[in-house]
Amino acid sequence: DLKKVPSNIPPDIAKLDLSNNKIRQLRAKEFEDVSELKILNLNSNGIAYIDPAAFSGLNNLEELDLSNNSLQNFEYGVLEDLYFLKILWLRENPWRCDYNIHYLFYWLKHHYNVHYNGLECKMPEEYKGWSVGKYVRSYYEECPKDKLPIYPETFDLDKDDEEWERHKEQTVQTVKKHGVIVTVIG
Repeated sequence: DLKKVPSNIPPDIAKLDLSNNKIRQLRAKEFEDVSELKILNLNSNGIAYIDPAAFSGLNNLEELDLSNNSLQNFEYGVLEDLYFLKILWLRENPWRCDYNIHYLFYWLKHHYNVHYNGLECKMPEEYKGWSVGKYVRSYYEECPKDKLPIYPETFDLDKDDEEWERHKEQTVQTVKKHGVIVTVIG
């Protein structure tokens, strides 16, 4: 029945299971004194808000379970200190597919070594059941072609995630082969 993260966690702990409690939010620097932590389970708490600095100091964390909470999106910066994260559990959260979900999606895309699951739109109704990746790609279809931030062909709604990844790899290989990096600012 914990309502907040305890302050007396031993600093050398490697695995912490705080699942099935009543922690509704994670405040800034909740875990800064447990820098050796490798596995953190926050499953089934009803967490609705995570401060952008909540995971500050968790530089060695490899697995984070945030499944079965009340998360709708992540604010920019929430995952930035998790350099060695390998597994991120996200299932059973009411993910809201609007512009605020883009940070989480792009963080995961840029950290391709992080395995994750459960990133499916629950709200609003018109996107319910969509993968967040499909939603983000459709978002760019609304932009005028001359205002797209990067390669418009990568935002095809009809491509499934596997094809999307294959296309992204081909694009990266092409860039590496020619030794040219193009940045479009729009």
